[in-house]
Amino acid sequence: MDVQLDPLGTALFWLDYAAAAVFGATGALAAARRKHDIITFGFFAAITGVGGGTLRDLLIGAPVFWVQRPGYIVACLAAATVVWLLGKRGWRFRALLWLDALGMAAYAVVGTAKALGLGVHPFSAVVMGVLTTAFGGVIRDVLAEEPNLLLRREIYITAALLGATVFAALQLAGVAFWPAGIAGFAAAFGLRACAIKFGWSLPGFMGEGSPSPPAGEGGPRSGSGEGSR
Repeated sequence: MDVQLDPLGTALFWLDYAAAAVFGATGALAAARRKHDIITFGFFAAITGVGGGTLRDLLIGAPVFWVQRPGYIVACLAAATVVWLLGKRGWRFRALLWLDALGMAAYAVVGTAKALGLGVHPFSAVVMGVLTTAFGGVIRDVLAEEPNLLLRREIYITAALLGATVFAALQLAGVAFWPAGIAGFAAAFGLRACAIKFGWSLPGFMGEGSPSPPAGEGGPRSGSGEGSR
């Protein structure tokens, strides 16, 4: 994302960096869970941090944001280094859930805002916001051999969709960027936080012969105390 001289462009620039770093940390934490080496930590962090934004930019015909600004990759690698230096900590896998929620909420707003700023239709801009949040996590889960977030019933994509929709709707109503952005972030993070805390999930299809629905995040867990991702 190019730096703009106006306050809105500057805000998006720094939010984009922050979201990339936070998502990068989740990639590094996924590598830590599998006890990978420092190189894999960096790779997981980079691909998780910029994967969703890369897909967004390719789809809307914008220059891929990190190619001319490698600071995004540096931010992801810095996040990976911090995770590596923390060493073995019992709370870090739980932290993965909450960092992922923060990154998801931020990217839902940033992805939608960038698409709207380039003249993309509001409906498509919301889709871009959701893709920005989801694609990096999908790649992370595949590489880490974790259950893909798109194939789990826990509330995640729904939270991103809510945040992106709230932000886009408020922008169309003439609300300034910061109030709209904070509202979109709060909506996405709030719903995801409730899903983590209370084990909320969407109902699954219960047709004839369908298995019983699996436990959500509030259900039984392994003795390690780790979250669902």
